[in-house]
Amino acid sequence: MSALAIGYALLFYAAAAIFVVGLALKIRVYWRTPAPLKIPTTPAPTTATGVALRLTREVVFFESLFKSSKWTWVFGWLFHAALLLVLLRHVRYFQQPVWTPIVAVQFVGTYAGFAMVAGLAGLWARRFLVDRVRWISTPSDHLHLALLLAIALSGLTLRFVAHTDIVAVKTFMLGLMRLDIQPLPADPLLLLHLALVALLMIVFPISKLMHAPGLLFSPTRHQIDNPRDERHQAAWAAALER
Repeated sequence: MSALAIGYALLFYAAAAIFVVGLALKIRVYWRTPAPLKIPTTPAPTTATGVALRLTREVVFFESLFKSSKWTWVFGWLFHAALLLVLLRHVRYFQQPVWTPIVAVQFVGTYAGFAMVAGLAGLWARRFLVDRVRWISTPSDHLHLALLLAIALSGLTLRFVAHTDIVAVKTFMLGLMRLDIQPLPADPLLLLHLALVALLMIVFPISKLMHAPGLLFSPTRHQIDNPRDERHQAAWAAALER
């Protein structure tokens, strides 16, 4: 087995471990962070069902972003929807045989890469062109967008310009899942694309990209607006009264 295949296998094993453990630890922090105040953003639902529907609208349609900034919503929703399709398309590299829904999304997922680039370009341009956003943008904000854009562009180049041996790539990915390292094509662009993906997995748990699961733990979104009906008390405060 080549040193290249072993090196990338170890890289992806490490990246996957960091991603899973880091994500779990961060979610644990979110879960255990006390919420002593009732602070749902009004108008807020007064039932658990209403909260579930509100969170669904936030996750699927970015409702609050739509209300605050239409242009940001257009680029943000475009990027996230395209990213989902691209990720679904890439599931085929980890399945044999490939599920029918994944086969069905292949054509749309291929061209969703262009929508992903357009969405990222719009979000990045916003950080330069909108004064209030430019002033609060940090180097990490630009680096995250650059990393995502580099992944998208290198993937599109592999798909439409500099083709690589995707059969060998799939064999390598399936081998990783079975702890059976297989040869990896020594294609510089492919190696760059895979390295960038691994880097994204490593930085995800310690970056602002954690807003994805963090939304579900936001008190302003998941709390029921019933302070006149029930007393809100954090678990740690209730324990002190015992």
